[in-house]
Amino acid sequence: MTTNKIQILCQKLISGGQTGVDRAVLDACLKYSFPCGGWCPKGRKAEDGKIPGSYPLQEMKEVEYEVRTRKNVIESDGTLILAPEKLQGGTLLTKHFSLEVNKPYRIIRPETNPSKLLSWIAINNIRILNIAGPRQSEWPQAYSAAYRFTTELIVKIKFSASDIQS
Repeated sequence: MTTNKIQILCQKLISGGQTGVDRAVLDACLKYSFPCGGWCPKGRKAEDGKIPGSYPLQEMKEVEYEVRTRKNVIESDGTLILAPEKLQGGTLLTKHFSLEVNKPYRIIRPETNPSKLLSWIAINNIRILNIAGPRQSEWPQAYSAAYRFTTELIVKIKFSASDIQS
């Protein structure tokens, strides 16, 4: 997405569609008209059943979460891991995949001010940002914390684009 031939900071957010952080990211993007997407397992598998078709996700040929997690890391320019405490499970795997494929990543706590990430996004030339974190069963506040954070991040990204064009 360009305006007046000026490239805006971060053009798309992606996630894997799992409950918790992933769904919050997608819901915030859809509500605030920010481009989003990502990859999900075959059959749109998630811990609560099938990921609704309203989420603009591409299905993998494999059902394993790990394959989807790796694909989202690879398809993005960098990954933001939103987690309240020590990483575990798929969230930890996201960090390992980022290291393995030499992609920038940053681990943040839910109370982090999104403004603090704009320079990291710009320095690393992140146009597609993968946002990952725990599923709802691993962190009951995942959805609400990630939705608030993502909404604020979208506002900051859009505001930074309007500043550039002024």
